[in-house]
Amino acid sequence: MTQRPLVVLAAGGTGGHLFPAEALSHALHRHDVRVALVTDARAVEYAGGFPAESVHPVPAATPSGRSPLKMAGAALELMKGVLVARRVIKTLQPAVVVGFGGYPTVPPVLAASFAGVKTMVHEQNAVIGRANRFLSGRVDIIATGFAEVGGLDAARAAKCRQVGNPVRPAVIAAVSPYADPSTGPLRLLVFGGSQGARIMADIVPPAIQLLTPAERGRLHIVQQARAEDGERVRRIYSELGVAAEIAPFFKDLPTRMGAAHLVIGRAGASTVAELTVIGRPSLLVPLPGSLDQDQAANAAVLERAGGTIRILQPEFTPRRLASELSALISDPSRLTAMADSAKSAGIPDAADRLARLVLQVAGITF
Repeated sequence: MTQRPLVVLAAGGTGGHLFPAEALSHALHRHDVRVALVTDARAVEYAGGFPAESVHPVPAATPSGRSPLKMAGAALELMKGVLVARRVIKTLQPAVVVGFGGYPTVPPVLAASFAGVKTMVHEQNAVIGRANRFLSGRVDIIATGFAEVGGLDAARAAKCRQVGNPVRPAVIAAVSPYADPSTGPLRLLVFGGSQGARIMADIVPPAIQLLTPAERGRLHIVQQARAEDGERVRRIYSELGVAAEIAPFFKDLPTRMGAAHLVIGRAGASTVAELTVIGRPSLLVPLPGSLDQDQAANAAVLERAGGTIRILQPEFTPRRLASELSALISDPSRLTAMADSAKSAGIPDAADRLARLVLQVAGITF
């Protein structure tokens, strides 16, 4: 009996890379394709529920910072990773290796390329990340989440195929009609992830204080806040008489996004994809400090589509946020239009599109 083909997914480091890989794995299984995951040591503990028949940790490091010693150490670790990945690739004999960005994907994709195995990467952001840029000259195809991706020359741009950003099954399950924002409570969802929750705790409650009592009376807030900020945020809302639920983490975030009338958050690729698939208006504050300004580019794409209001962090003040909220509360039809625009930009079948592209590159009939 002929063994079913195997695809190796290389993803690690953060949920932003693991989530789309997980969605692709589910889609490949629907095509009766086996999946193995290659990841870095720190992500192994989070990959326990990953839908793969095997998980292979490979050494990796990020060559960032100005210290020559640290740069050399990272380069050495990546070289070790390539050697380990070569053994993994030789053992598994995959039809194709797919990387999802971040330096943990460099060793397995490079090792596969050296071995003559078909390779591709998926770029989630509107500006290509450094690891994917490094690999872009060697891979066969660059799958993209956005129609245009900055940071690529003409030869590498010619390899690009837009498929969208795969989202988890929980996101698809959360898709529902947008509720009328003109009556009843106006449900506001606020989250910032590990690198953004603090500023949301510092800015959003004071902004709510600046609203009129009538405007505040419309709001029902669900907000992610770090443990050390939670009591402060909770107290402010309580004193204002605003209905609020505060927690450091929400396991059911897609469901809560589906229940929201407006989302305030960062502009990571996964967040933007989820907002567009579910179809919810947002106010996005890109994470500053990134060398590539990828979140600013992600938010700009959704802003041009009419689905979000983009506020750069230096401009994200209580007064600016209060002004935006007041305008939206007074004109709920604008929220509905933004929801429609966000929805029109979504690609809910991105995982299936990516799976078909992977099978095409691998030469697997489907």
